[in-house]
Amino acid sequence: MGKAVAVVVMGVSGCGKSGLGAALAKAQGWPFLEGDSLHSPTNIARMQAGQPLTDADRAPWLAAIETWMSDRLRGGYSVVVACSALRRSYRDGLRRAGAVRFVYLQVPRDELDRRMRAREHFMPPSLLDSQLATLEPPTVDEAALILPPAPPGELLAQTRQWLATGESAAN
Repeated sequence: MGKAVAVVVMGVSGCGKSGLGAALAKAQGWPFLEGDSLHSPTNIARMQAGQPLTDADRAPWLAAIETWMSDRLRGGYSVVVACSALRRSYRDGLRRAGAVRFVYLQVPRDELDRRMRAREHFMPPSLLDSQLATLEPPTVDEAALILPPAPPGELLAQTRQWLATGESAAN
């Protein structure tokens, strides 16, 4: 792609956003942002206490991610971001940064739960159901790449092919 683009790898906690995002950034030679790193200490404490975040809690966090992407896109740099981007309205806000494309990792609930229990993260498995309840999967008009569970190398290859061909969507 000639024009700078921000690729947001999205989905609920445990879906593999960070792994695919970091691998994609490395493969493309682009900067990577782990969106969780921009959560406020208050938000992290809420999640650690098992309290789901509200839209108001998420607003400053999403604004910080949008600003990070916007600053780099304006400078001509493509980037990769791992961000849950659970609601359409959240994704619409992130799109204000410029050329933003979404890769949605669809993973069954039981697999998400297994993954969350097997890792150390401030987001406890007890919040999985609240994330799934908040999730609004991307619709066709959002032109997102929707990926079912697959080995990491396959997810990376599919994402790179999607970016290289400029496809508007794949399901």
